[in-house]
Amino acid sequence: MSITHLVTHSGGFHADELLSSVVLTRLFPAAKLIRSRDPEWISPGADRIVYDVGRAYDPAKGIFDHHQRPNPLREDGQPYSSFGLIWKHFGHDYLRALEVPEADVESLHRAFDQSFVLPIDLMDNGALEPSVAGPLAGMTLPVLLETLKPTFDERGPDLDDRAFLRALDVARTFVEAAVRGKAAKRRAQAIVLAAIESAGTSRILELPMGMPFRAAIEKSGADHLLFVIHPRDNDWALTTIRKSGDTFESRADLPEAWAGLTDAALEAACGVAGARFCHNARFIAVASTREAVLCMAERAVAEVS
Repeated sequence: MSITHLVTHSGGFHADELLSSVVLTRLFPAAKLIRSRDPEWISPGADRIVYDVGRAYDPAKGIFDHHQRPNPLREDGQPYSSFGLIWKHFGHDYLRALEVPEADVESLHRAFDQSFVLPIDLMDNGALEPSVAGPLAGMTLPVLLETLKPTFDERGPDLDDRAFLRALDVARTFVEAAVRGKAAKRRAQAIVLAAIESAGTSRILELPMGMPFRAAIEKSGADHLLFVIHPRDNDWALTTIRKSGDTFESRADLPEAWAGLTDAALEAACGVAGARFCHNARFIAVASTREAVLCMAERAVAEVS
């Protein structure tokens, strides 16, 4: 029998069943979403998937809860939330539904699980405190999604259900954007690796367009590269290369004398006609032509050397 109902609990909501609903509603668009604690609804059935409710985890019966004891754990002992369970069993098909190339499905499923799903699982189970985000604790995705719940003194029929559906649209946007971004990084990697090979021993990497490049540079071991240039809509950009993903520190900054300058003042400072802008933090500059930006890059390399 086909899946005609997606069942999760009624009342207040959290990130895990919202994000689970993102995956399931994509895969079963004709199924009706039911929010209930009625025993008849939250019991397994051939026509439904039950998640974040039901006190059982039995994929063969289509029930994916994590509140029971013993609770379902990953191979490394970390706890699942309903989102982790749904991602484990339905994530591959979800990626295919988003037209991720088959060759990338497994690696992207694994990467998304670690970077996006696991933190949701840990926070939902109290294994990770929001406070680890420091001043940004109130800006984490689980916290932001929960701000979409009705306030304690709001009243009205089906208020929680209507808020859930509004929050579902928001959650869907974040999940799909995250998947698209990770898929794009994989497409970019092949382009960047080819450009690195073409660059040889040059300290400057030229790309055909703006794209994520740092991970591919690290993967290739191209430690000699210092700057990247690429065309934009109406000009060319010169950017630095960050040392790692968790720092803003660059392998080399653009020259201090260029900082914050534009147009004629920047042309005078760097000696390049067509220089248009250099950020005060010296991680990006802009020129009007390829020749101009390449000249700026070469002069930036010379200063470092």
